[in-house]
Amino acid sequence: MPAARFIPKALAVVAAAAVTAALLGAWAPAAPAAGPTGDTVTQKHGSHGKPGKPGKPDKPGKPDKPGKPGKPGKPGKGKLAPISVSGSYWIELAPVLVAADKFYPGGLEVGEGGITRITSGEADIATNAETQLLRESLVNPDLRIIMTITVSFYRMVARKSPGIEKIEDLKGKTVMVPRNTSAHYFVVALLESVGLTIDDVNVVGLLPEKDGQSGMDQMSDALIRGDVDAIAIWEPEPIGAIEGLGDDAVVFQDRELYREVFNLHARATDLADPAKRASIIKFVQGIVKANKSLDRNLEKHIPLISDVTGFTPHEIAEAWHEMEFPNAIIPDMLDVLEREDKWVARETDREPRTREELATFIDYSVLEEALHGKKK
Repeated sequence: MPAARFIPKALAVVAAAAVTAALLGAWAPAAPAAGPTGDTVTQKHGSHGKPGKPGKPDKPGKPDKPGKPGKPGKPGKGKLAPISVSGSYWIELAPVLVAADKFYPGGLEVGEGGITRITSGEADIATNAETQLLRESLVNPDLRIIMTITVSFYRMVARKSPGIEKIEDLKGKTVMVPRNTSAHYFVVALLESVGLTIDDVNVVGLLPEKDGQSGMDQMSDALIRGDVDAIAIWEPEPIGAIEGLGDDAVVFQDRELYREVFNLHARATDLADPAKRASIIKFVQGIVKANKSLDRNLEKHIPLISDVTGFTPHEIAEAWHEMEFPNAIIPDMLDVLEREDKWVARETDREPRTREELATFIDYSVLEEALHGKKK
């Protein structure tokens, strides 16, 4: 029997639902986020290894791995300058995948990896959330956020059986999370919302790869076996945990407290180059068209998303409810960067940057031009 749902202060207890052809809802600005986003995890994502479930091809986690290079765009119509695009192969990447396949002249292949591939020169534009922007911008201050691709609402899944019914019950319990990621920050923010700190729980990192399964893929299994009391991770890993635990699952989520902001990035130097900028703007316009198409008919694009990411249609449809696609840069982007940089600074043993310094990493002009044309 599915677990019940309750919402004290936006905390949701969620049960597994049958796969649905979920369509996008209209996006409304969320309340200011306390936290981070997108991430660098050097694990690969493969099969969950559940009985009867077919394995999926391995793929890298949120990047640190260089991955394979993307295919440069073809000049073709309009004589667009060649560009290459890269992204972390998660469901959040869906609008980029559809844009590259359906709405960019000549088509593009999306390489595997995030903004480190811009720094290395392997990609012209790439996705990641601001967690990794704040880290990578120390190495490459030329990085710019040019569009928010996806807003993703994280979930922590815990077992009721050890006595966990509310966040406060996590005190003294073991929580598995990929360290130094947005999911790690999500745990910090969730605990602080009830007066706890990260030191009040026993945080454990991902398990080493075993039998072809990455540490990421083993999270839900570790929770179901009772090796840990809770896991915190981006979609779709929570789905396997919720479905595997059944009535023993309790899910914590506070959408007003935290959401991941998964952005598209480029170099300021490329944005200042008229030819390269024109190609980047054309691709951003393709993402806008892709979002409209996904909104009208998600089912049509699920095979492509599944083929590239390795996630099943069921996982994609279930995870879709936990995401929004704004066709904008979120209104509080600078607030998010400012708050999150304090945490990242502590983790990297440096001083937080000023609001003015962080503001340089946001470029609103690309989206403005893509949506409305050049201002005269």
